[in-house]
Amino acid sequence: MDNLSVDHLIGIEHLTPRDIEIIFETADRFKEVINRPIKKVPSLRDTTIANVFFENSTRTKLSFELAEKRLSADVVNFSASGSSVKKGETLVDTVNNILSMKVDMVVMRHPNPGAAKFLSERVDAKVINAGDGTHEHPTQALLDSYSIREKLGEVKGKKVVIVGDILHSRVALSNIYALQKQGAEVMVCGPTTLIPKYIHELGVKVEHNLRKALEWCDVANMLRIQLERQDIQYFPSLREYTMLYGLDKKLLDSLSKKIVVMHPGPINRGVEITSDVADSKQSIILNQVENGVAIRMAVIYLFASKINR
Repeated sequence: MDNLSVDHLIGIEHLTPRDIEIIFETADRFKEVINRPIKKVPSLRDTTIANVFFENSTRTKLSFELAEKRLSADVVNFSASGSSVKKGETLVDTVNNILSMKVDMVVMRHPNPGAAKFLSERVDAKVINAGDGTHEHPTQALLDSYSIREKLGEVKGKKVVIVGDILHSRVALSNIYALQKQGAEVMVCGPTTLIPKYIHELGVKVEHNLRKALEWCDVANMLRIQLERQDIQYFPSLREYTMLYGLDKKLLDSLSKKIVVMHPGPINRGVEITSDVADSKQSIILNQVENGVAIRMAVIYLFASKINR
């Protein structure tokens, strides 16, 4: 099996197209494992992984933990909200304390962009970025692309629109990198206030009219509005946002073709998409959740194989 070209998963930006292929091929094998009656493999029986979350997370944390346990790794969970971080302990001190317990890999979510890279340069363990501020969320982008590949056969040549709060979204940036590396065309759609000024430099199209964006695309990835990251008001009201950028069944059914609908979760039902869209046959949201475990198993397995024992 080929080796990955990087030693840590800091962001999609640093992966090659072949790295993404290797992760997907490995995930294919693990997808078979998680659909068996006995869902565990002994691959990482001697590996200890610390999940270090400086920010609240339910789905990502559960998905990583499940992936680690499916691989038979020993798992240590660390939540900063109830820890010494509140008392002023630094990121490096916190992680070094965890590493002194002989941890091989750290899965970290942190509110500051660049935290995962900072850590990877200072600790002797493999680092997997589970989201750093508004920067990147690489495993989410990988599972999104993997879900498109599963549904449409391949990612190359597909037109994908990412709709919503692009400005505050680490999912959007990671997805743009991942989709482009696989040969997809990418468009972003949302209010002008939620589209970053640098977006044109990334080679993506920009559209402010949702209907036009949906008519253009094969896949629509609907992001939630990240109110917790917004220090000022970027649009008059949620109601107005929903009227202009919310996807309901009437709009979906009125398009000239069937498109695939995705959402990285958690869904604000009735804001960016309605329940009947989220639960429709065109939605692959539950596939994304299942694929998240297979992708994270693949990532953990591949980086564990790089640990110098």
